[in-house]
This record gives sequence, C-alpha cells and structure tokens, in this order.
Amino acid sequence: MVESWLEDIMASYNQDSFDARNSYAAQLHMPGEIFQDLVWWALKSLPDEILVGLDIDFNQQQNAEVDEFFASSQQVEGLFQGQGFLINEAHIVNRGDSYSVHHLPEDWTDDIFAPSRGARAGRFTHWLHTHPNAPAIPSGADADASQETPGVDLILGLRFSPSGPLPWFDDVEGKRRILGKEAESNDNHTSKKSLFR
Repeated sequence: MVESWLEDIMASYNQDSFDARNSYAAQLHMPGEIFQDLVWWALKSLPDEILVGLDIDFNQQQNAEVDEFFASSQQVEGLFQGQGFLINEAHIVNRGDSYSVHHLPEDWTDDIFAPSRGARAGRFTHWLHTHPNAPAIPSGADADASQETPGVDLILGLRFSPSGPLPWFDDVEGKRRILGKEAESNDNHTSKKSLFR
C-alpha cells in the first residue's frame, strides 16, 4: 500500500503527464509500490546518488485502458526494449557520487549478454538513478551512461529540506516538474488531482 502523501504526488505527476501527453512518444508504467521503494531508497542513501536496475514482467502488459487514455498523437511503437510491459522488479545496484554511481559492481553484470546489454552490461531492462536536491535533468555522465541502454534511462530528482551539504540547483536547462505542496502553491491543482485519485 502506498502512503497517502506519495499518492498525492503520483496523482499530480500523472495529471501533468496527461496534460502533456502529446509531448511524449511512448509510455512507461510503474506500480506505486515500486515507486515508493525508489523514493525511500533515495532518501535513505542521502547524500549519495543511487543506481537502480528495473525489470519488466513479459507476462504482464500495461493496462490497455490506461495506455489508450495517455496515448499521444505521436506515439511510437517499438521505441525501446520492454515497451508496453509493466515494471515489476527494482534493485539497488550502486551508490555513489554523480560519476561513480553509473559503474556496475561485477555482481550485477552479465558477460553472456554484454554485447546486447549496452555499456553497463547489466541484466536489467531499464535503469534509474537519483539526483539528490537537483532536478531530473541529465548531466554529461548521465548522457554517456544512457547511450546504449536498451530500455529507458530514468532520473528521479528529489528536493528535500533542510538541504544540508546539498543546496538546490535552480540554474539548469530543461523542464522541471514541480509536484506536491510546492506545485499547489504555484498553481491550483486541486480540481486536476481528482481525475487520478
């Protein structure tokens, strides 16, 4: 069961995704319980970043009604490995600074599939890493690590207070999603949230 504060954030995120659906070429669905694990792991690992391997269940496709509801006018099929299948597994693979976090310990590599699994040679379809007190906008190291990812390379940016040794970085390019209480103070999301609750 997902905690209520996180349900509010997920509803806000889903509403933003729905409103901007024609900006996306594909969808990736993750159960709330897995997302909750990711958030807790990220917070418990501060001030480090974490790298998480995500896998899908080839026996469980994404909900067709949800797919259709969020469908984009520019939807592309076959865009990445595992497209259309639900994420069902998440494992912390590494923890470290913004450069070392992308390196996989040998325990998580698979030499048999190395040529087809990209630079990380890991067994996971998708990857996610965190940006503590920074937006989910790729750095140079992030872009390099994602070049050969067969699935999707995700970033979870978390803003927390008090920030301690990690001040918030505002001066970065890209689109930042503002969720939760901060979003409500910038824009009234109350009526929008009801669509996804």
